[in-house]
Amino acid sequence: MPTEWINLPSAKPHPTSFSPTTTAVIIIDMQRDFLEPDGFGAVLGNDVSRLARAVEPCAAVLAAARGAGMMVIHTREGHRTDMADVHPHKNTRRGLDGEVISDGPIGTEGKLGRILIRGEAGHDIIPRLYPRDNEPIVDKPGKGSFYATDLEGILQARNIATLIVCGVTTEVCCHTTVREANDRGMHCIVVEDACASYIPEFHEAAIKMIWAQGGIFGSVIDSKAFVDALSKCSE
Repeated sequence: MPTEWINLPSAKPHPTSFSPTTTAVIIIDMQRDFLEPDGFGAVLGNDVSRLARAVEPCAAVLAAARGAGMMVIHTREGHRTDMADVHPHKNTRRGLDGEVISDGPIGTEGKLGRILIRGEAGHDIIPRLYPRDNEPIVDKPGKGSFYATDLEGILQARNIATLIVCGVTTEVCCHTTVREANDRGMHCIVVEDACASYIPEFHEAAIKMIWAQGGIFGSVIDSKAFVDALSKCSE
């Protein structure tokens, strides 16, 4: 693993740097339920193909991080099989046409198993980005990766101070995680093209919010710039 600080001169809103020894890549919720046509996202009426744009940038970041020996963490949003951790507000959802989805979609039987339930096929991560055995998977019941999980303990045990953030969706689970990390004193570097939203304008707004006001929530970079910088130091 490279021990020197790696510079990212093209980062927004200003150049930044990170140390691979105290940095982890976190890939958020790249699950079949969100990215595939028969999952939770589609049930809500979303065009899931819009998330596909993030897959190859995520794969590039993941390969570079693995090659450099960096810590990689994956998250999955989902719930207990008995659904005891699903609060009523979360499961009273409407489709994009405004129509209430009867009884809530979470836990109902779909083509990928029970929707958003741990252990079901839809809950798992897509094959292209599947975790290796040494990469922690954090199962979370909410939008943020810190809420009701052991993520903070994992990061503290490895002295992680910076997160390289990828995943879906930009304005929901990625943004919530960045805000949680920011409040814990961590520096977040969001890989813009390795994140995606069902609603493109939400993605654009969410990215701008991160680096606005001098980097109120963190920094933003593109996958090529990140991979190139890390590869040069790994040679």
